[in-house]
Amino acid sequence: MVGNILNQSNLPRGDMHPYSESYAHEDYFMQLARRNGEEVGASDPTPAVGNYIKFIVKLLNSKSVVEIGTGSGVGGLWVLRGINPAGVLTTIDSEREHSKIARSIFEEAGISATKYRIITGKLIEVIGKLADNSYEIVVIRPALDLFDMVQESYRLLKPGGVLIIDQVLSNGKVVDPTQRDPESIAR
Repeated sequence: MVGNILNQSNLPRGDMHPYSESYAHEDYFMQLARRNGEEVGASDPTPAVGNYIKFIVKLLNSKSVVEIGTGSGVGGLWVLRGINPAGVLTTIDSEREHSKIARSIFEEAGISATKYRIITGKLIEVIGKLADNSYEIVVIRPALDLFDMVQESYRLLKPGGVLIIDQVLSNGKVVDPTQRDPESIAR
């Protein structure tokens, strides 16, 4: 849980990140998934980003969502909280341990196995096997081959579909002129 971070005097002036995070609360299963994921280095969305994704999924009444980068299942839980009752989440990760944690969390949270499918494999290869024009939303977690992921994602999206790229600005590094490392420049 984020806690009462607004009372911390050590925050830089104008930093909206802690403020926005204080409004998104994760349930027990999200917190458990996050803790389990931290142990294996999984990348999961922040509570505010997760809540935003849930909002978009719910707003569009989505029935088909692809998540590229399962992490520990935190992002998947947010999607599943907002997805249409007839909807299905397809979540893909290259790390078997991440997929295992997510599956365990989904089961423990009481989510029916008919609501999701977890696929483990090389991301670009798995995505290449998914059907064209079949998904309303594609969510991409941080990926080294972001350009390829974006290209493949457009193929997956139905007309009018939405592409969400988590951490697209690398936590502000992309817009910071002092950041000239290869990752920031590439984005």
